[in-house]
Amino acid sequence: MLILPLKSLYSWFALQFTPLTCVTPPHPPSSSYYTTVHRRITPPLIVDMQASDRFNINSQLEHLQAKYVGTGHADMNRFEWAVNIQRDSYASYVGHYPMLAYFGIAENESIGRERYNFMQKMLLPCGLPPEREDD
Repeated sequence: MLILPLKSLYSWFALQFTPLTCVTPPHPPSSSYYTTVHRRITPPLIVDMQASDRFNINSQLEHLQAKYVGTGHADMNRFEWAVNIQRDSYASYVGHYPMLAYFGIAENESIGRERYNFMQKMLLPCGLPPEREDD
């Protein structure tokens, strides 16, 4: 068994899971493309959307909803949305070995046990569904 000092382990995880940072310019761009709203530089809003654009956006949304399970639909309630988010998170944890190693170290469990626990949590990630209201 390889024992690493805590500082080197922390630096390894810090390199693996560094958050993305946004680099902003030191001064706002001087372009007529941007407008000033409440002292903030913002891109212009698209106001005149044509009917063909709306159809194109709706067809793209329908395509994504048919292709991916978790993108939602018009009749989706809050519980179903939360279940999709939780299952997607657990699937990501199981699929990425460094995340499993991180959780294993944090909870003092083996990686296989963590994988099993996450897969069990995927069955009912948010508990039992709420009772349906029939109107």
